[in-house]
Amino acid sequence: MNETIPRPASASGRRPPRHVPAKFWDPQRESLRVEELLKSYLDLERRLGHLASGGVPDTSDGYRIVRRPSGLESDAAVNARLHAAGFTQGQAQLVYDLAEEMVIPAVRELLAEEAAQHQVKRLCDRFGGADKWRETARQLTAWGRAHLPAGTFRALSRDYEGVLALYRMMSGAEPELAGDGGLAAPPAGEAQLRRMMEDPRYWRDHDADYVARVTEGFKRLYPD
Repeated sequence: MNETIPRPASASGRRPPRHVPAKFWDPQRESLRVEELLKSYLDLERRLGHLASGGVPDTSDGYRIVRRPSGLESDAAVNARLHAAGFTQGQAQLVYDLAEEMVIPAVRELLAEEAAQHQVKRLCDRFGGADKWRETARQLTAWGRAHLPAGTFRALSRDYEGVLALYRMMSGAEPELAGDGGLAAPPAGEAQLRRMMEDPRYWRDHDADYVARVTEGFKRLYPD
């Protein structure tokens, strides 16, 4: 979740990732048209023969694909198709490079969007529907920005449990702090958590462990 509390997706459906051309996006399946992408690339290769380099290996096993930073490695089935199409070593490597630069980011974006939509659906169910959640999200965003440091608000608004903690804080509920050992020395309540937020380790140094303790303390103080 971003700093703004998420809203339900519009009825028009999911749009393609920003860096994926519309012609490569199937709006019915909400996924990439892989065959269209490969066909377009093959057409481009036929028009731009000067991209060839290194020659075509005798078999598909002859491709020497450099492993990409994401961990993308040579795939025998893909290489067989590339070899059947007459791809040179350089052209085959370019296919993997393009997958690294375009396809993998698109897949990751889709997965992240699906995860976010799952969180939104849980919140819609929890608050009685999309309309009620949309209004609650607006109130939570306004209250959080007015009463909490930006870092704490962002941390709590990332997931379902954090949003519920925000809601309980806004509603003025003050249950006992859970003491199941998650914190070495759990604060006694909201007042002590707010004093911790005044510590330079929190607002100036952004100490990861210290910030995590404060965030976890709020979640424990205002559980579901």
